[in-house]
Amino acid sequence: MTAVPYRRFRTLLVANRGEIACRVIRSARALGLRTVAVYSEADQDAMHVAVADDAILLGPARARDSYLNIERVIAAAKATGAEAIHPGCGFLSESAEFADACRDAGLIFVGPTAAMIRAMGSKSGSKALMARAGVPLVPGYHDEAQDEATLRSAAETIGFPVLIKASAGGGGRGMRVVRTAGEFAEALQSAKREALAAFADDRVLIEKYVDNPRHIEVQVIGDSHGNLLSLFERECTLQRRHQKVIEEAPSPTLDPAQREAVCAAARKAAAAVNYVGAGTIEFVSDGHDVYFIEMNTRLQVEHPVTELITGIDLVEWQLRVAFGEVLPLAQDQVRLNGHAVEARVYAENPARGFMPSVGRIRTWRMPAEAGGLRVDAGYRAGDTVSPNYDAMLAKVIAWGPTREAALERLAHGLDDSDLRGIVTNIPFLSALVTHPAVRANTIDTGFIERELAALTPASPPVSPLELGAAVAAVLRDEARSAEADASSPWRTAGWMPVGRRQRLFVLRQDATEHRLTLRYGRGPSTLTFDGREIVFAWTAGPDAEIRLDLSGARTQVVAVVEGHEIYVRSRNGRFDLHLVDPFGVEDEDHAGEDRIVAPLPGTVVALLTEEGAAIEKGAAILTLEVMKMEQTLRAPFDGVVRALKCKVGDIVQEGAELADIEPTEA
Repeated sequence: MTAVPYRRFRTLLVANRGEIACRVIRSARALGLRTVAVYSEADQDAMHVAVADDAILLGPARARDSYLNIERVIAAAKATGAEAIHPGCGFLSESAEFADACRDAGLIFVGPTAAMIRAMGSKSGSKALMARAGVPLVPGYHDEAQDEATLRSAAETIGFPVLIKASAGGGGRGMRVVRTAGEFAEALQSAKREALAAFADDRVLIEKYVDNPRHIEVQVIGDSHGNLLSLFERECTLQRRHQKVIEEAPSPTLDPAQREAVCAAARKAAAAVNYVGAGTIEFVSDGHDVYFIEMNTRLQVEHPVTELITGIDLVEWQLRVAFGEVLPLAQDQVRLNGHAVEARVYAENPARGFMPSVGRIRTWRMPAEAGGLRVDAGYRAGDTVSPNYDAMLAKVIAWGPTREAALERLAHGLDDSDLRGIVTNIPFLSALVTHPAVRANTIDTGFIERELAALTPASPPVSPLELGAAVAAVLRDEARSAEADASSPWRTAGWMPVGRRQRLFVLRQDATEHRLTLRYGRGPSTLTFDGREIVFAWTAGPDAEIRLDLSGARTQVVAVVEGHEIYVRSRNGRFDLHLVDPFGVEDEDHAGEDRIVAPLPGTVVALLTEEGAAIEKGAAILTLEVMKMEQTLRAPFDGVVRALKCKVGDIVQEGAELADIEPTEA
C-alpha cells in the first residue's frame, strides 16, 4: 500500500482528549483549519468538545471502547469530512496499526510512518537499532522471549537492581524497579498486567537500573525532504512512579559541550530511521555518561518548555510537515532563549501515595497567562474528573531569562492556582519548586520518593487571618445569596434594624475547634476568640478574593465555601476548615478499620492473599487498576483474612467493601 500523498488539508480530527486535544485544536485553528473532536460518553461535556468546531461520539467511557477503538476513530473522520488525524499524545499516538489504518483510509496521519513507529516505538527493537547505529545503551535484555525463567535469568546476569519496562509504551506504566531477586516474580507480573491494560501488549524488557540517575531528552523534528533538527534538550529528572512531574529546558545539568554531544546523538538516533515528524529521544545519565533509553514517536506532554525557549510552535510545525512543507528553519537558525519550567497539575493526593481523585470540579482558578506564564488546560469549573482516564488536569509553564527567574515565576503561578471539588497536587508542586535541592539542582529521579514527607507537610495551625477569612467568606456568600433574592431585607450589606447583635461561628481544623463570636451592628464589627478581640472588616473582591482588615492589618486572601467546607489560601499557606453547625448533628464516617474498601472506582486485577490467611500489617491484599495505574491495598494491622468480597475482573465503585480483616489479639 502506497503512502498517502502530502497535501494541504482543511479539516483535522484530533484523536485525543483533555489538555492535549485543546492544545492541538488551538494551533490548528490558528492555521485556519476546521477542527473535529472525538469524545466518549464520559466526556460529552468536556472542554475539548466545546472548543472544537465539530465533535462526534465514539462510544462508552472505557478507553478501549472509545479513544482506543481504531475503527470508530476512522469512521468519525470519514463521517465529519476530516482529511487528517492528529493523535495528540497517549492513546493511539504511538500505534503503528493506527497509522496504517489512517493510510488505508486515505487519511493523513500527523506523525511518523507506521514503519518508523515500529522501528522506534518498540523499546526492544529500538535498542537493537541504536546499537547498530553506535548510540550508547544501558546494559539490558531486549530480546523476544518473555517467559519468567528467561527474564529472571537476564536480570541476574545484568545484576540487581534492574528496571522492568513495558516494551510498547511509556508514562511510567508497566515499569518496576527490582532491587533483589526475591522481588522479581511479583514485580514482573504486576508490570505485565499494567502494560497489557495500558498498551494491549504485555511484553517487557530488562535494563540495569542506574542509581542516582538524571533523565535527559532531546526534541527532534524531521520533514519529508530529508531535513532533521534537534531543538535542544529538556531535563525531566523530577519524577514519581517513573512519571514526570516537573520538566525544564534547557537541562541545568549539561554544559554547552555536553549539550551539543547529546543533541548530536539524538539526531543520529532519529536519522537511523529517516525520521519524519516530531519525536523525542530519551537518555539517562549517571552524571558522567549518557545512555539512550527510548524514543517517543509523538509529541510529548512537556513540549511547551521547548516552545518557550525556541519560540517555535511545535504543533504548527507538525501540521506543516504533514502538509508536506519544508521545516521553516535550518539547524544553525534554531536559537536558545532563556529557561522554561513546567509543572503537571494532577487530580491526585500526594499525601495518600498519589492516589487519583475523581469528582466534579467546583472551583477552577488558574493564573493569568502573562508575565512569562502559560497554562495549558483541559478542564474548567463544572467538569467531572473521570476514573477512566489519566489524572492530569493542566500544565503551568513559566519562562524566564534565567532558571532562577523561571522557577520563581512558576512558584508564583502555582500559588495563584486553586482547584476545588477534587484533591490536586498543587501544594505538593509548590513545595517541590521551592525546595532548596531543586533550586540548587542537586536532585535525581529518586528525589521525590526520598523527600515525600517534607514535600507533603500537614497544614500549619490556622491563625486569626485564616479564621477571619473563613468568617468573611461565609458572610460574603450569604450576602450574595440575599442579593439574588429581591425580597430579602438583608440585601443591604451590614443592614441592622436596631442595636448590636452577635453570631457564633465554630470552625474546625482537623480535630481542633475554634469558637468565634462576631459582634456587628452599630459601630465597627469585632471578632472575639481565645480571649482576643479584633476589629473586623472585609470587602468582596472578584470571584473568590476577599480584602480583609483585622484591626488595621490589611491583606488579600482567597476563600471558597462549599457547603460546610471552607478553603482558605493566605500568605501562610492553604487551609481546609469545616464550618460546624452548633445546632445540628454532624454526619460521621464510621467505617470500621477492619474492612478494606475501594478508595476510588476501579477494576480488581489481582487477589494477593486468600481467605483464612494470617497476614502482617502492610501485607498486600489485592490490586486495583485505577486511572490506568495499579493501586495495591494493604492490611492496616496484623490479622486474619476473614473474607474476600471480590474477584479478579470485578468493576467496583468507590467505598465498595472488598475484604474483611480480623485483627490479631495482642
